[in-house]
Amino acid sequence: MPFLHLYSARMNQQTLCPYIAELPNICGSEETIAEAMKGCGPFYLPQSQIDFPRVKSCFANALHMHQPLIPAGKGDLQEAQIISNLQHMMEHGDEYNATVFHDCYKRLGKFIPKLVDAGHQPRIMLDYSGCLLHGLIQMEFDDVIEHLRTITCSPEYSPCVEWLATPWGHAVAPSTPVQDLRLHVRAWQHFFAALFGLEALSKVRGFSPSEMALPNHPDVCYEFVKTLKECGFRWVLVQEHTVEPIDTGQGGFDPHLPHRLVAKNSRGETLSITAIIKTQGSDTKLVAQMQPYHEALTLGPRDLAGRSVPPIVTQIADGENGGVMMNEFPAMFQETMKAATATQTPAVNVSEYLEYLDTQGITEQDYPALQPIMQGRIWERFTDGTGPEAMEACIAELQRQDDRFHVEGGSWTNDMSWVAGYESVLGPMQKASALFSEKLLSQQLPSTDSEYREALYLLMLTQTSCFRYWGEGQWTDYGRELCRRLTEKLHRL
Repeated sequence: MPFLHLYSARMNQQTLCPYIAELPNICGSEETIAEAMKGCGPFYLPQSQIDFPRVKSCFANALHMHQPLIPAGKGDLQEAQIISNLQHMMEHGDEYNATVFHDCYKRLGKFIPKLVDAGHQPRIMLDYSGCLLHGLIQMEFDDVIEHLRTITCSPEYSPCVEWLATPWGHAVAPSTPVQDLRLHVRAWQHFFAALFGLEALSKVRGFSPSEMALPNHPDVCYEFVKTLKECGFRWVLVQEHTVEPIDTGQGGFDPHLPHRLVAKNSRGETLSITAIIKTQGSDTKLVAQMQPYHEALTLGPRDLAGRSVPPIVTQIADGENGGVMMNEFPAMFQETMKAATATQTPAVNVSEYLEYLDTQGITEQDYPALQPIMQGRIWERFTDGTGPEAMEACIAELQRQDDRFHVEGGSWTNDMSWVAGYESVLGPMQKASALFSEKLLSQQLPSTDSEYREALYLLMLTQTSCFRYWGEGQWTDYGRELCRRLTEKLHRL
């Protein structure tokens, strides 16, 4: 791929090179990444220009962008090149949607400068999977990266844009081995830093889980939160119906205030991280039509830790899927940003909002406590600190008593499991992951090694949620084929 060499050469002003031997830079600079994430801010408030003391309410929108990488290039399945699904769309009769998607991936890079240059205060949060970014570069859609770089790195525009980290390969946290999820997170940080610079990475303090999937098994959730905190993140976006208040174990919390997600494991260890609540609803319609702004207009200041603070209405949606997002979002976004500028109901980004709360002396410990759904039933009967075996026995008993009880996690939809019904692809994924751990992690092969990088790349692709979302058929075949390639490679080591 000669283009990748050219791309890397043009990027030599960055500390990290985006490509190493034609593979994306996804590992090998862990110390550099950790150093970049050591800062504690504030990162956004000094350049905010929002008069927070007079704000009555505010709203924040995020756009999630993703295209999987699939073995669908020329040749049969076992020989096919790994390409972006966007490229597959372009080459197999879906050029119209693919062309629109291409524009969606870059259009914020047009809207933000236009609005800022006209004196407005736009805000947007962006969540792009590593799979998508790599696929766009592979397709030579450098225009997308350049538009994104403009609003990410230019001082006049960067205060308006907050990036959210996400698993590189769009892995679903509840059913991805915890050690692998950490690899996804670090891989995303590597690739983002290589594309946009370490300074831009240092400001990425929010995390957007793939499919909004939050682990609710206590040990898995603890490791999830531990990963986020050790990777330098301050807050995580969670779906309203995937959490419950710790004091009551059921609904009744205010989704328009920050909360503290508490993760306790079977050994009695506890961690917490700030949780921002994404409210329920038809995601793309709500974001495309700027519903959070209109909801925020109906709200007024709330009491938090004895202080009067503005509530925040937060939403995230796919940034390219569906007619309403494709067609209605551009005009609605720009009109709303103009209408909200310098008002008592402005658009904000979440880290900017949290940094304002910091100035009011409000800390994470002041936020109301939440836990993942159904954990309250576990803690009612589980003896703290008695360990994983006792935990599994407790969970098994709860499942015997109530077939609605589960620890498969919660996501954007409460009627879909990311485990049940996917055994045909989860089995190969889990075996491939175990072999990766045995061959590479347990042997402590350096992450700078080319064999490690090639295997990690395949591992992350096998865990992409799309291979389960669409059920049996071609997509499951893609997932199993990637598992076969990874397994074959690991056996050769």
